[in-house]
Amino acid sequence: MRSRGGRERGSASVEASLVVPAFGLLVALVVVGGRITIAHQVVESAAADAARSASLQRAPGPAHDAATSAAATTLTGQGLDCASTTVDVVSTGLGGPVGDDSTVTVTVTCQVSLTDLTFIPGLPGTRAVTATVTSPVDRWTQR
Repeated sequence: MRSRGGRERGSASVEASLVVPAFGLLVALVVVGGRITIAHQVVESAAADAARSASLQRAPGPAHDAATSAAATTLTGQGLDCASTTVDVVSTGLGGPVGDDSTVTVTVTCQVSLTDLTFIPGLPGTRAVTATVTSPVDRWTQR
């Protein structure tokens, strides 16, 4: 059997030193992408819960309060830590006459810290994650 020549000695180490960091970066990008996707899903779930809660109310004021409370409960329950949260409620459908089709639309915006998304301590900045959901109002509920 022939042994390797002197020119190839250590080439596996050089190859590994080039491939391992690239593979690590690829894995990190997949993890960050997954975290961003999970954050979007949680915010969409919060918007759906908020829209449903708002659509069960009879007036715009209580609808906004119910939507804000439902969104906060869902975000906290799912473990998403928002630097700031905004809940916008379009509840004009609650003012219509009984028997008319109407809807309530809720938009939830969560400012997520980049540190929470990437697991890199001290990374400055936030990313806005927004979801909008429309829920029907029961047409026969007294408004």
